[in-house]
Amino acid sequence: MPDLPERLAEGSRTFVRAYRHEDAAEFTARVRESRELHSPWLFPPTDAEGYAAYAGRFMEDPTREGCLVCAREDGGIAGFVNINNIVYGAFRSGAIGYGAFAHAAGRGLMTEGLGLVVRHAFGPLGLHRLEANVRPTNTASLALVRRAGFRLEGYSPDFLHIDGAWRDHERWAITAEMVERDPSHPARTVPG
Repeated sequence: MPDLPERLAEGSRTFVRAYRHEDAAEFTARVRESRELHSPWLFPPTDAEGYAAYAGRFMEDPTREGCLVCAREDGGIAGFVNINNIVYGAFRSGAIGYGAFAHAAGRGLMTEGLGLVVRHAFGPLGLHRLEANVRPTNTASLALVRRAGFRLEGYSPDFLHIDGAWRDHERWAITAEMVERDPSHPARTVPG
């Protein structure tokens, strides 16, 4: 029997789990298939060497938590949600980055997967706040954070260096209290 990866959280259509070295072939194939979808927003690794460095950061660095969003129907990787810059103490916060793969885009898998990661972050990880910084022209990404219950908190000019230039971003966030106060909050109602 194959060694099944530990599921960090599970919903009705997806589950999230950590990156593994043996995911390189599937992950990079999905990245190559998704170039048009990701451009000009994301530049995930397209080869095994790049994947090893990329995934290694999430496997080895305690200030990062990398989550693969997988479809329950076949276990295939539908996308990813990474929590970066995790700080504990009085802050208990992290910044998320995410991406869907083309074969899974528009099917609601990332909406459920992001909700599962939020639940994981506010539960087992013990975080209080997650922030997502999204380019104002990335309508699909903005729609995802809205559906996941994040609130718009501000605008950051020249925030991140992406695709050769400093890019403006909208700052979206969610806190544990937002989820706790609202019984119908998307991160709270993820089937599981």
